[in-house]
Amino acid sequence: MKQYKLGIEGMACTMCEAHIKDVIYNNVSDAKKVHADFRKGEASFVSEEADIEKLKDKISETGYSLTSVSEEEYQKKRWFGR
Repeated sequence: MKQYKLGIEGMACTMCEAHIKDVIYNNVSDAKKVHADFRKGEASFVSEEADIEKLKDKISETGYSLTSVSEEEYQKKRWFGR
């Protein structure tokens, strides 16, 4: 699993966050832990593999811009350090 962090330009409110989350859920079939923050201009999600070019196009269609993408291996956090 990988954690993707996206820089999103154009979000101004919580409805913008909802639009970005919808785009991610609708275009990344196994997306988990989807989060968007308009104040930081960021979104993130966990997935096995994501088609970033497709996601960029779909985000643009909604009126926002994907400005950056980073990915790293996702490590599931364990309870009580186990």
